[in-house]
Amino acid sequence: MAKKVALLQGNEACAHGAVYAGAKFFAGYPITPSTEVAEVLSVELPKVGGKFIQMEDEIGAMAAVIGASLTGAKAITATSGPGVSLKQELIGYACIAETPCVIINVMRGGPSTGMPTGPGQSDVMQARWGTHGDHAAIAVVPASCQEIYSETVRAFNLAEKYRMPVQVLYDEIVGHMRERVEFPEPGELEVIDRQAPDVSPEDYKPYDATKGQVPPLAAFGSGYKFHVTGLNKAADGFPTTKAELVDAEERRQVDKVMDNAADIEKNEEYMTEDAEVILWAYGSTSRSARYAVNELRSQGVKAGLFRPITLWPFPEKRTLELAEQVKAIVVPEMNLGQMIYEVERVSQGKCKIAGVHRVDGEPLNPGEIMAKVKEVL
Repeated sequence: MAKKVALLQGNEACAHGAVYAGAKFFAGYPITPSTEVAEVLSVELPKVGGKFIQMEDEIGAMAAVIGASLTGAKAITATSGPGVSLKQELIGYACIAETPCVIINVMRGGPSTGMPTGPGQSDVMQARWGTHGDHAAIAVVPASCQEIYSETVRAFNLAEKYRMPVQVLYDEIVGHMRERVEFPEPGELEVIDRQAPDVSPEDYKPYDATKGQVPPLAAFGSGYKFHVTGLNKAADGFPTTKAELVDAEERRQVDKVMDNAADIEKNEEYMTEDAEVILWAYGSTSRSARYAVNELRSQGVKAGLFRPITLWPFPEKRTLELAEQVKAIVVPEMNLGQMIYEVERVSQGKCKIAGVHRVDGEPLNPGEIMAKVKEVL
């Protein structure tokens, strides 16, 4: 039997991917250019026994998502940069309380309200350091409508597996373009659920590190009673100021991501084997970069594309390996320089690093990228 195929916007593909992953709760507030995610989920979630609620603002939406997740529901919200800014306090709460959830950020220009209907890629550092304090972060950056579908599923898997918020970053271009999307059959894509406790309710401790870097998570209403707080805490969930417990908690929550970077990271490479210059590009900009690689090759320039699909944790090992191989790395971004500084940091001066930047609401085109490559070489 042929698979179901549809011509979908990226935002619509995101919503259908969430349903495939088992999402049962959405809370959000309308904001360009992400609103279609909410619109589709308002129709699709009730079909699978899920709940949709439009909250009074982005802060309330994030709070509702955390609450829903703690009851055992896979929960999601969708917004854009200004909305993520409002959510930051509660994203930090989800980090320290180790609450699985998925946050969709359809990136646009900024700061503040910026250019609501134009694309941008200036929220990528916000996804890592937007909330205060030491914390780990996972963020994925799909580049096509089909990939938005599958990466939304993977974002839920990572959130559930590592018990933490996960952000999906794609820009207005991919969010609003329409492409052929093939719906996977049930079971075709892996779907992961959080680990449930294997002890009696009386013996359950929600942050028990003896159970591993990611302690099992019970659901409120399932017979397990436990305390949740935004403070540093002991294994039972109640606040503590004991230095050794605070230090251990902070380090465990970061280590559960960094120690498993190989499991979390996902990248695509195109013509990198013999490349002398690498285009290090993500999201919709990587589509222009791929075209530029083909054009440069036709002109005798050995170019290749490295496309991070997981942006955080940062692909340090592979980026350094490529820096040791090539003469230059060119980083095109729809911002005035964000990921280029991470590329510079891990490249350790092994090759030239150059950026191509645009913040006028127009996409970077292959010609601009090619011109920078020729300038650098």
